[in-house]
Amino acid sequence: MSKKVPLYIDGEFVQSQSSQWIDVTNPATQEVIAQAPCATQTEMAQAVASAQQAFLTWKEVAVSERARVMMRYQALLKEHHDEIAEILASETGKTFEDAKGDVWRGIEVVEHAANIPSLLMGETVENVARGIDTYSFTQPLGVCAGITPFNFPAMIPLWMFPLAIACGNTFILKPSEQDPLTPTRLVELFEQAGAPKGVLQVIHGGKEQVDFLLDEPAVKAISFVGSVAVGQYIYRRGTENMKRVQAFAGAKNHCVIMPDANKSQVISNLVGASVGAAGQRCMAISVAVFVGSAREWIPEIAAELAKVKPGGWDDPDAAYGPLISPQAKQRVENFITQGVNEGAELLVDGRNCDVAGYPHGNWVGPTMFGKVTTDMEIYKNEIFGPVLCATEVDSLDEALAMVNANPYGNGTSIFTASGAAARKYQHNVEVGQVGINIPIPVPLPFFSFTGWKGSFFGDLHAYGKQGVRFYSETKTITARWFESDIADVNGPNMTINLK
Repeated sequence: MSKKVPLYIDGEFVQSQSSQWIDVTNPATQEVIAQAPCATQTEMAQAVASAQQAFLTWKEVAVSERARVMMRYQALLKEHHDEIAEILASETGKTFEDAKGDVWRGIEVVEHAANIPSLLMGETVENVARGIDTYSFTQPLGVCAGITPFNFPAMIPLWMFPLAIACGNTFILKPSEQDPLTPTRLVELFEQAGAPKGVLQVIHGGKEQVDFLLDEPAVKAISFVGSVAVGQYIYRRGTENMKRVQAFAGAKNHCVIMPDANKSQVISNLVGASVGAAGQRCMAISVAVFVGSAREWIPEIAAELAKVKPGGWDDPDAAYGPLISPQAKQRVENFITQGVNEGAELLVDGRNCDVAGYPHGNWVGPTMFGKVTTDMEIYKNEIFGPVLCATEVDSLDEALAMVNANPYGNGTSIFTASGAAARKYQHNVEVGQVGINIPIPVPLPFFSFTGWKGSFFGDLHAYGKQGVRFYSETKTITARWFESDIADVNGPNMTINLK
């Protein structure tokens, strides 16, 4: 019998009383390795009530003690790093190295949360007017919630609840129902780090459970990472219910390749950035824009891409693992077929991919199209698979125009030896995260993850200073004290009892 994934409510791991359960499968074998419950209305209400009650005491805990919880937590995460990565690989299919990277990037955010005392510092100005001072405090919101996707089951939950809780909030996590075992282990270690009862709750399920969080008045802020359609829905419904919402949605990331770029670096970086993690990441490079004579490199890149092999999580030679589900595999293969029908040149075909020992895995091999135009569906849609589209333009201005016309603005990069070209690109491109000779420019946690346009719905982004602002409110105090009220302890006119 497969493992029943527990809920985490009021400081206890509890077996759900739900009659609805979702199978958690190994994407490389289709083996059912666990079942996740769809939390009942009663269970979700209990989670909210516990979070509300815990907030009353947690917000009063000294910020230095909150930081120490995060310091202990990051130490435990490092200690159990490889163990977490194995769990993650078993339910996502990621290679072990990729899974370890997922865990480590989450640890970096926890380390950032351990610096919370300085991040919560307010501002002060003396004598804004004669005898009047103004200063500000940063205070928590209350109960916050996070809805996380399947593709980074360690990193993205760790984007959310450690920083929110360090700010003095309590948190309800609704992880992806496709890989809930990794978040469960993260929560076990958080409890071991000394997190007080009730500051973190975990519920499982699907749309019904998400809608509960969006509609529940006690939940003050919602953080979401996922698809465009769901992101729009969550942003609209959450804000209509007067919640603070950050919703990270789709992407179509372009890599602009100038003729003066280092060709060997372009080839090695572009191959990994396009098919790594089976292309199931919102910062994957899915469009390569070859400028001028750089188009001559396309055959070499296709040849290198064709050498890349997927495989099992413990295969040291595997570049990436399977897609998360048979449905995801079918969707990607349908896009490949559509690209052929649209007239794109299929340089590398990843359909009908077989991996020895895993006949039932959701395998799609590396795929590359040439002669892609912006009116094709394979260009317009986020395929979310190991598929690279090659486009060709004659100038940097044309490349900029293409990138800026795209409705998404998550990440982009340019490979060039020209500082002037790089400066022009970074200044004019309408994308939130830009890499120069770096293919996937995900910022470290002391900056913020800053997608633009259709890649993000909201005002304040994840982690960094913006993440702290998202999970907090600013209170500004303007104060005046009258000199006539100062106690004369030695005279007869004492106005304040100092005893």
